[in-house]
Amino acid sequence: MDKVSQGGSEQVASETVQVRLFALLQDRAGWSARELPLPADSCLSALDVWNRLNLGPWSASLRVAINQNLVEPQQRVHAGDELAFLPPFTGG
Repeated sequence: MDKVSQGGSEQVASETVQVRLFALLQDRAGWSARELPLPADSCLSALDVWNRLNLGPWSASLRVAINQNLVEPQQRVHAGDELAFLPPFTGG
């Protein structure tokens, strides 16, 4: 955990996860990336993060990636992770 010096005293910086949205999800939410603070004893899953950000109902067609690896929505996220929510996509 990083420490931030502020006015001569040290404070512990909040641990965070980087959240990214793509395509239609980005358009709906109105943002493409956010940094979300995690509770110190975090046991949040990717789906918990989705719900915490009020991104709407979960759909089985959505995909989740943590650190650029596709995972199940129930996968736990850790401080420093990059969490990406991906809409359905097709090959061409």
